Amino acid sequence: MYQGILFDLDGTLWDSTAQILPAWNRVLARRGAGHVLTLEEMKGYMGRTVEQIAALMLPHLPQEEGTSILKECCREEVISLQETGGILYPQLRETLEYLSESFMLAIVSNCQDGYIQAFLHAHGLGSLFADFESFGRTGCSKGENIKTVMERNHIGSAVYVGDTQGDWDAAKLAGVPFVHAAYGFGAISAGEPCPLAVISAFRELKPLLAPQG
Repeated sequence: MYQGILFDLDGTLWDSTAQILPAWNRVLARRGAGHVLTLEEMKGYMGRTVEQIAALMLPHLPQEEGTSILKECCREEVISLQETGGILYPQLRETLEYLSESFMLAIVSNCQDGYIQAFLHAHGLGSLFADFESFGRTGCSKGENIKTVMERNHIGSAVYVGDTQGDWDAAKLAGVPFVHAAYGFGAISAGEPCPLAVISAFRELKPLLAPQG
């Protein structure tokens, strides 16, 4: 039996794209970036670091300038999300409450510092998670952050739940089994060994990881 369940955030626990899109476009217009972001484009950037998004979205700008603009977008989105929150996937709270009775729960994301905190604050979910970590706080890869969270919580066995190929790559780097949240934003490459499981709804984690016996 696993001791912990670690989660990606965007595309796994919630969808915040509609809420943060106006904040990003305000910054892009204010900074004269020459780009208007669409909702579908925003969804394609979920799970990536600021530097990766800047390179993809603003390739016509110097890297330093593009990264500066994206960091400003992220600061503005956190302010917005603290008030509005995002869209939680169906039965998320009930499923987390059930799982928290038997497992240590944590969040590991590539987001900026403050983003996970906004999620926890806006939806009152802080009591269900023992820990969280992000690229914005450590500058480390998601796989390294998974290992860090496990080590500081003295967790010897855990599973990572995420929706993208990057999440699966992180789980492999950390040496933990992976559950693919196929309802999220991403896909996983065909031809690779199968993950531990593939779920089409968050609530499916309850029977999948229910304690045996």
